[in-house]
Amino acid sequence: MHKMKSNIPHLLGYTCTVCQRHYPYEEEMLTCPQCGESGILDIDYDYDVIRQALSRESLRHDHDNSMWRYKALLPLEDRDYKDFLRVGWTPLYPSLRLGHELGVKSLYIKDDGLNPTASLKDRASGVAVAKALELGYDTISCSSTGNAASSCAGNAARAGLKTVIFVPERAPQGKLAQMLVFGARVVSVAGDYRETFNLSKAAIAKYGWYNRNAGINPVMAEGKKTVSLEIAEQLDFKPTDWVAVSVGDGCTIGGVYLGFRDLYELGLIDRLPRILGVQSTGCSPFVDAARDQAPLKPALENTLADSISVGVPRNPVKALRAVSATNGAWIAVPDEAILAAMKKMGEKEGVFGEPAGVTSYAGVEQAVSQGIIKPDETVTCICSGSGLKDVVNALKAAGDPIRSRPDLEELEQTGLFA
Repeated sequence: MHKMKSNIPHLLGYTCTVCQRHYPYEEEMLTCPQCGESGILDIDYDYDVIRQALSRESLRHDHDNSMWRYKALLPLEDRDYKDFLRVGWTPLYPSLRLGHELGVKSLYIKDDGLNPTASLKDRASGVAVAKALELGYDTISCSSTGNAASSCAGNAARAGLKTVIFVPERAPQGKLAQMLVFGARVVSVAGDYRETFNLSKAAIAKYGWYNRNAGINPVMAEGKKTVSLEIAEQLDFKPTDWVAVSVGDGCTIGGVYLGFRDLYELGLIDRLPRILGVQSTGCSPFVDAARDQAPLKPALENTLADSISVGVPRNPVKALRAVSATNGAWIAVPDEAILAAMKKMGEKEGVFGEPAGVTSYAGVEQAVSQGIIKPDETVTCICSGSGLKDVVNALKAAGDPIRSRPDLEELEQTGLFA
């Protein structure tokens, strides 16, 4: 039996991003009853209540180095999160070399591949698991190209929840191994991400599981926004001029905007950074729509960056708003540039990102070369997942090792020291 009433004083309700109708926060709601599945909801907060619990001073004295330090800004009942996986508070590295090579004033890398299941998606999954427990579910389900699935499985396993995961058959082996090890029941769907999502939707409706699908569940973007809260706090509430993020479904970039917007509304930052949305040219529905000034159209899913290979994004309104509301930009980069970015970030900064994780940096390179990002500006790249998620493409990026028999003369002949 699911608990339907909520006692969360800092929540005002929901607003539909399409028709702008307001709804009270009294029951579990995924999308607008009037607009259907396209009516993605925003969660509305009472910032006056939140100010009583969250300030620069309170954060200075908070020793919980995880995303739960921001629980006053999350759509959850107050509880102790010490038994959850330690999600968040990942490092924000100042670039030592790449920023100089790019010719920007400064560059930071937010390495979210160091989350418990090695991706930013842990932020959404941690909040999803907390909400599922709050509502009395015993099973949580989603469709995913990989990272959302493995993070859902890992965070749910820690909380004692069962998981049913739907992935397209192209999901990388590393991510598949993670979710299976975490005990998920995994359905590998003979189809693309759109078909995988539709099957998960039908199964969730039939069996009554908690729906962790980020495209339609408004709670997911709220978890993802904690990456922005951390970036701001780690920069002493003076965010960079730009924040770059790779884009698939649209939920992550939508959450990045929500985090900065919350901080601005609370008076903790005095401006919003401009958001750069980056896609692969092999799957770029947002970039295509922005270029043509037209509605989103289904796109081919033809990129090695599997985490952002989403031809029919489920969260378009929040994604488009993130760029338009911050006077940001959309940009697409070829897969060759993504592989090159994997190698550069590893060689120059010691950060090992998966293809979708480093797409943000590849986009910054292109934005600088096109004059979108200026030399006197500062930039943060969100690296959303670990390169260990996809070693096949990592080896494509890095090349082969030098081969030698155990013989010093042969070793010297390899040209190793040339």
